[in-house]
Amino acid sequence: MTSPATTDLCDAHPEVQVCEPVFQIFGGRVRFSGPLTTLKVFEDNTLIKQAVESPGEGRVLVVDGGGSQRCGLVGGNLAVSAAANGWAGIVVYGYIRDADELAEQALGVRALGAFPRRSERGLHSGQVGRTVVFAGVVFREGEWLCADADGVIVLPEAPAAG
Repeated sequence: MTSPATTDLCDAHPEVQVCEPVFQIFGGRVRFSGPLTTLKVFEDNTLIKQAVESPGEGRVLVVDGGGSQRCGLVGGNLAVSAAANGWAGIVVYGYIRDADELAEQALGVRALGAFPRRSERGLHSGQVGRTVVFAGVVFREGEWLCADADGVIVLPEAPAAG
């Protein structure tokens, strides 16, 4: 199923939340959508690894990485796991690594940029399922995220097919 265009959704739904244009496009899919699941982490991708190794069921993993520029939170191995386990995409308020490997996966990825250093597991704790706020948007567990070349938006629920 093809995700609806963000421009059409913005026109049809004045209540839509639109992310500030801070994200770069990574991953093998430019357009993706699904119910969102949230994580809050800082320079430690342990919870991201646990999430992408579980069934994604077409969901989008939204990771508040605090915008840290000191490491990449999602790399090639995690992207392979996410794609294999049925995640639609990952949105990271932080950085990725292994950009070329991410581009080979059937997975949508948005992040602030790429950075070659890996995160350090066990460094910090994180939280699962918490409401997170970044890029001018409030991300709540279960809301609907759509992303394409025009941007990233969040709706309270899946848009009606049409």
